[in-house]
Amino acid sequence: MESEPMSENGTVLVVDDEEVMREILETLLDGEGYRVKLAETGEDGLALSRREPVDVAVVDVMLPDMSGIEVLDELKKSDPDMVVLMITAFASVETAITAMKRGAFDYITKPFKNDEVLVVVGNGMKQRRLVTENRTLKQALSDRQRFDVLVGKSPRMHDVYSMIQQVAPSRSTVLISGESGTGKELVAKAIHNNSVRSEKAFVTVNSGSLPSDLLESNLFGHVKGAFTGAVYPKKGLFEIANGGSIFFDEIGTIHMETQAKLLRVLQEKEFMRLGGVDNIRVDVRIIAATNSDLKQAVRESAFREDLYYRLNVINIPLPPLRQRKEDIPLLVAHFLEKYGEENGRSGLKLSTDAYQALLEYDWPGNVRELENVIERAAVLADSSVIDKHLIPDHVRSGHAFKVPQVVVPEEGISFRDVITDFEKKLIESSLETSGGVQKRAAQLLGLKPTTLNEMIKRYNIQAERKESAS
Repeated sequence: MESEPMSENGTVLVVDDEEVMREILETLLDGEGYRVKLAETGEDGLALSRREPVDVAVVDVMLPDMSGIEVLDELKKSDPDMVVLMITAFASVETAITAMKRGAFDYITKPFKNDEVLVVVGNGMKQRRLVTENRTLKQALSDRQRFDVLVGKSPRMHDVYSMIQQVAPSRSTVLISGESGTGKELVAKAIHNNSVRSEKAFVTVNSGSLPSDLLESNLFGHVKGAFTGAVYPKKGLFEIANGGSIFFDEIGTIHMETQAKLLRVLQEKEFMRLGGVDNIRVDVRIIAATNSDLKQAVRESAFREDLYYRLNVINIPLPPLRQRKEDIPLLVAHFLEKYGEENGRSGLKLSTDAYQALLEYDWPGNVRELENVIERAAVLADSSVIDKHLIPDHVRSGHAFKVPQVVVPEEGISFRDVITDFEKKLIESSLETSGGVQKRAAQLLGLKPTTLNEMIKRYNIQAERKESAS
């Protein structure tokens, strides 16, 4: 026998021994679009609930074979999230209190008004959906705990999780590629945390934030007297990470001289401190990340080809947020919980209009930009519901910044010069908008502050560095 199609409005089970009551409730609830299942006895009702899912059960307190309270207990045992409503002809406070203490959501008193029944059942159905959605979100977030704070259930993120599981136990070097703000460092941490090295250090190197000589000193350490100011010998990050993992963020920004020394560590598993003569052997797994096209950098002689192939043993590409918008509700739930707790604002949620604005925006700054938007809204919200007006204007408009049209003349144009000039103008504009606060300017562009600082130096942009707005 084929089962009936599931109703989008939900399924209601009515358990009542009076035929007239069953018919009235069936007509009433069916008219509201609910799928209605009828049972004359408690046992029949329990059997129906075991065969197929029930969202809301309406149970008479007095049944011929068992009490409605017993039916309530059995229904909640089989499905703790089921919403159970009791029907009583006695209007007794004691019966209602007993039912509520045993897990009933509400009760209806005979004789009842049709509107009253519809309101109570409607509230019960909303409760069922809310509990189900919360359980789904919590389970999805719980499933991702082993991947640090990576959040997402889209097919593309499942591919990332699968790659992490496959790659983590190996010793291979990993290159994580993706736009700024996609979570490359979180993937690196997840690889480390799921590897045999998880008890050892995970060291992050902000490749683009330091000049070449200082970066080398940080990486390899130095001996006493190696340079002016080297009063004491110092261990480098490779020694600190021995036995663990070292993560190079934005490795494409490393200068060519340092690339050569890094290649030697990859090949020989050893290095010398600056000013030293002794080789130091280390067992370190290298994980690198880039938001640029390293192949193109190799073609332009800006990145060593041999180092590229050493790094790109296993590549994990991260999708931009605009390609996995189905993950936005999970990410929003995660950030609301995080910043709600930080600001003493538990129970925050978005209005429907606010959610719609987030879903229609393309997120050029990816997950980092979404996090900034939710953090701002959590701080500014004056109630538990975050309305659309707390979403920044450029997000509410439903589109990101549009690149101005460029006409290529017949005599040709320098692609690099145009891109460089455009990047400089973007940075200068962001600094002007942020009043010179580089951290805020980086947020406006969806970049890390260290990345923006390196670009400012690279383009020789005159900018006053401020930590906060004056």
